[in-house]
Amino acid sequence: MSQDDAVIGCTGVLLIGTRGAAGPGEVLVRVRGGSEAFLAWSAEPLPVGATVLVIESRGNRQVDVMEWADPLDALPGSAGDAG
Repeated sequence: MSQDDAVIGCTGVLLIGTRGAAGPGEVLVRVRGGSEAFLAWSAEPLPVGATVLVIESRGNRQVDVMEWADPLDALPGSAGDAG
């Protein structure tokens, strides 16, 4: 099982929620100029539609994910307000 380094650090959206230690879900990740689906494992259960960050590749189209919120979304205002 070779690791897929290209997917590590990418974000995605859960198509099927994860169940933590009870089992994987499925994530759609934007990678390599398109979108690809992977089995997604997480430490804690995550719901369908959650935005996640891929933190590890298990090979065989399986990844470890964690819930992700873009820190730039929390900034007040927009880029148009700068300057």
